[in-house]
Parts: sequence; C-alpha cells; structure tokens
Amino acid sequence: MANDRPQIGQTAVLVMSAIGIVYGDIGTSPLYALRACFHPTFGLAVNKPNILGVLSLIVWALVVVVTLKYLWLVLRADNEGEGGILALLALAQRHRPHVHFPLRSNPIVLLGLIGTALVYGDGIITPALSVLSAIEGLEVETSAYQPYTVPITLVILVLLFATQYRGTGLIGKMFGPVMAIWFAAIAALGLRGLLQAPEVMAALDPHLAVTFLWHHGTIGFAVLSGVFLTLTGAEALYADMGHVGRGPIRIGWYGIVFPALALQYLGQGALLLRHPEAISNPFYLLAPSSLLWPLVLLATSATIIASQAMLTGAFSLSHQAIRLGYLPRMAIRHTASEQMGQVYIPVVNWLMLVGTLGLVVTFGASSKLAAAYGIAVSGTMVITTILIAVVARRRWEWSMGKVGLVFGSFMLVDSGFFVANVLKIPQGGWVSLGLGCLLLLLMSTWSGGRHLVARCLWNKMPSLSSFIEQIQNDGVSRVPGWAIYMSSTPELAPPALVQNVRHNKAVHQELLFLTVHTVRVPWLPVAEQVHVERLKEHVFRLTMRHGFMQIPEIPKVLPACAASGLMIPLSDATYFLSRISALATPLPGMVLWREGLFIFLEKISQRASSYFHLPADQVVEIGIVIEI
Repeated sequence: MANDRPQIGQTAVLVMSAIGIVYGDIGTSPLYALRACFHPTFGLAVNKPNILGVLSLIVWALVVVVTLKYLWLVLRADNEGEGGILALLALAQRHRPHVHFPLRSNPIVLLGLIGTALVYGDGIITPALSVLSAIEGLEVETSAYQPYTVPITLVILVLLFATQYRGTGLIGKMFGPVMAIWFAAIAALGLRGLLQAPEVMAALDPHLAVTFLWHHGTIGFAVLSGVFLTLTGAEALYADMGHVGRGPIRIGWYGIVFPALALQYLGQGALLLRHPEAISNPFYLLAPSSLLWPLVLLATSATIIASQAMLTGAFSLSHQAIRLGYLPRMAIRHTASEQMGQVYIPVVNWLMLVGTLGLVVTFGASSKLAAAYGIAVSGTMVITTILIAVVARRRWEWSMGKVGLVFGSFMLVDSGFFVANVLKIPQGGWVSLGLGCLLLLLMSTWSGGRHLVARCLWNKMPSLSSFIEQIQNDGVSRVPGWAIYMSSTPELAPPALVQNVRHNKAVHQELLFLTVHTVRVPWLPVAEQVHVERLKEHVFRLTMRHGFMQIPEIPKVLPACAASGLMIPLSDATYFLSRISALATPLPGMVLWREGLFIFLEKISQRASSYFHLPADQVVEIGIVIEI
C-alpha cells in the first residue's frame, strides 16, 4: 500500500498539470460558445425548444468528438509518447525511408502541412478571442467600461507575448491550480443555475439534438458553427500528450473537465429559460453581481493560460516543422534545461503577436471575432481523422471495413462541423483561412525549393567515393588536422570540399563527412544518434540522427563516436560548411515568383553554423551558386 502512494501522488500531479496545460482552451469556451449559437445572423429565437436543442447538441458534441474520438481513439496514436499533427504525419509516414517528400507526389504530407498551417491560424485567433471575451465581463456591470475593453485586452496580450522568452516553467506551476479553481467555479455557477430550472436536464436526451437539426434545416446546420466553439480545444488533448501522458489527460476529462463544462452549459441554458434576454452574456449573467469582479479576474487568468498553451503549442509545432524540413531554420531557445520540449522561437512569437493584436483592433468584440473562429480548428480535425485512419490501416493493421465504419462515422461529424464553419467565411472566417493559405504557401515553397536544390546538387556534384579517389590519384596536398565536412547527401561530395580542392589544392589529413538526419521519432538517446563508417584510411563518414523534437547540437554528440573507435579532437577540428546560393531561372521546377520567395526565405534563415551549434572560430564556409 505504501508503494502505491508515490504513484498515486505522481498521477495526481500529472492530472493537475493536464488541467492547466491541456484544457485551457476548451475550458474557457463557455465564455462565448452558447452566446455564439444564438448570434443574430442565425435568426434563432431564444425559446425553450431551441435552448434545449442547442444544449443537447453541445453535450453530445463533447461526448462524440472529445470523449470518443480524441480520448478513446486519437490518443492511441502516440509517436514515442508525442502527439500533434506533425507527429501524426511522421507516424503515418514512418514506413518510408526518408523524411522529406515532394509534396506533389505525396498527398498525405500535403494534408499534414495543410493541418499544420490551420493550427497556426487557430493559435493567432485563440488569444484574441479568449482574452477579449473575458475582459468584456466588465461591460455587464455598466456600459461605461466598453471603451476600455479593447485597450485593456491589447495591454494584456502584449504582456503575455513579451514574457514568452522566460518559458512556462515558473508560470506553469500555477496553471493547474488556477484552472482547477476555474473549473470548480464554473461548475458551481452552472449547478446554481441548473437548480433554479431543473427542466433543462431534458437536454441530455440526444433525440432533442436530432429533432432540432431536422426541424431547423439550413439554420440548424449553420448553428453547428456555434456549437463547434465548445470543441475548439480538443486538438490540444492530442498535441500536448507528450507533456503529461494520455492517462492523466483522460482522468482530468472524466473526473473534472467534462462534468464542469456540462454543468456550466446546462446552467447557462437554465438561465436562458428563465431570462431569454441574458443571451447578451449568459456566462457572466449566470453569476451573482457581487462576484462579477472576482469572476472577471479569474476568467482573465484562465484565458491567459489558454493562450499560453496555444503559444507553447505553436513553438513546439514550429520546432518540429523546422526539423522535418518544412520551415526555414530559425533561432530556437531552450527555456528549461530539465525539459527538452520547452522551446521559444522569437520570430514566431512576434509574428503571432502582430496577428493577434490586428485581430483585436479589427473586430473589436468577441461576438464578431467568434465568426472568424472555428474553420481552422474544424479543418484540422478533418485532417486528423484522415491521418489517424492511415495510421490505423498501415500501423495498427485494421481491416478496410473497420477503418471505414469507425472513421467514416467520425468523418461525418467532422465534415458537418467543417461545412457549417465554411458558411462563416464572409463574416470573418476568411481570416484564419487566409492565414492558413499563407503558411501553407511558405511551407510548400520551402519544401519544394529544398527539393530543387537537392536535385541540382545531385546533377552537379561528383560522388564522394569517386572524388576521394581523384584526390588520392592527383596527389592533392594533405595538411595536418581534422576537417569535418557537413553534407546533406552522403553519397555526394560536399560542395565545400569540391570548391576547397579546386581553389586551395589541399585537404586535411583526417577527413570526416557528416550527414545529419531527422528521424520520425521525437527523441533519440545519444548512443543511438551516431553511426561511423570507415571509407578509406583517414577518411570516415558519420551519420548523425536526431528526433524531430531535439536540437541538433553536433559538438555534444561527436564524443559518442569514441564508442566506435573514432576519437575526434573537438578543439582542433575545423568544420567546413557549404553555403549554397540559389538563382531563380525558368528551368523546370517552381514558378519564378515562388523560386524568388524560396531564395528570400533562404537568405533570412538561420546560418547553419548557429543551427548546429558549431563553435564560431572553428567554422569555414565556402559558397557555391546553383540555378534552380
């Protein structure tokens, strides 16, 4: 019994972490979701049949999408403990030998990148909508606060983004307790409202949801876009699985989050049954007026936590995309030495800040911004269903019939929500769609440009074995010391070596050709990261592998070569890097303007020496120009 206590205590800590890290977004949806279902554009009367029908849709959407799809099924698809759209893509493609794929020949990769791009759109909208909806609680007491809602929101968002460089370590310890208080508060408020109109419990009957959709036709279908707002944090359950594990996520949902959300939505519905005019802000009007200010403060804290979780997810996603070759190299900083997954990417942070502030200023109210929300998340959910179906077929070896039955059912629900959200494009849905298209363009251009560069190098560079033979046959001078040549393609002679021999007529006595690969697992221990081959006397080839969530710090990994008998004097070695400058041409490949965009991205990307954490005073870069 005593041995079980530490395990129980550890599980409790992880559950509390899950409450803070994973459930922030979906947990703050009651601030705006039910009100959005009765948006004036739908023309839906606030009467008893409609209230119960919408509530039934909300409750059963949480059951089907969150409980069944994500907790029961999607969380099973862990990539060495990690989740998220790119981790799922890597899992679906793990049977392929290489990480990088031409998009035109691989629709699964293209789908994964579309999902990734949509997640960024969601990440920009979430902080704007969540914080703005919390601050709008001030307007419940008096409209005199209305002119200050947007400025206060902007200040909070600037402070939130400005402190990202510190990481989530310190504030992360507060996430769980604050969100636990939040869920306790919304559950208590919901129960209070429910007891005043217990007939709202009829909404638990799924027949009411079906009847509502059947009788309201097009309007009922459009209302699904509002219902979907109750699900907007569901993707975080999978994306943040690596932080706490699937067990604590499930316990947190069943034991705390779902009961609290169900009580809150039912409580809001009970309030509307008694006071239909409360639809202006049912969340805050559900609370006694004496608790308004503490509730605004608590809601603001909860929305900041929800926004923080989205930002952390965006950094992690960018980290993975860079490692997998779908975004240019960017400066990445570790924010916690004890947790490898906590990173901060300045460029991503400040671009997201600009986008978020722009949304707040442009829309000015959460009711308007809610119209822009949903299409990105619903699109990501559709793609997740497709990718998980691929995993089920390829890796779990499910039969086609089972895949069709299970995932066809989920796809019917997901596509319904997606089409309903597409109807909101004129009201603001174009924002997240436009952001997604822009990110997809950048990722596909970078990926396609890298493929073109690799193809040109393959045609232009000699093979490594033949060039080494040429060096020996031509009697090229050998100078003492170690030279480490970085090479993206191990079969080819690195451009830096070819140019060095051509211009300097000399090479080092000891040659090491180093190729770094990203594999489709999140982490690899150092002992598994290096593979040494002896090509000739004094000539070696080293293949270094790392997971898609690891920072490739070459000097820290090289000492592991000693286990293979290769002792490298790190302080005396010289690193030779090939600096490739691409020129846009009308040659077959991408259109000229996209080639120009790739060249621009190449110029602003982080230098390889910094990316691989090489000592600056031991690096030599040799350039080469190629036409793509």
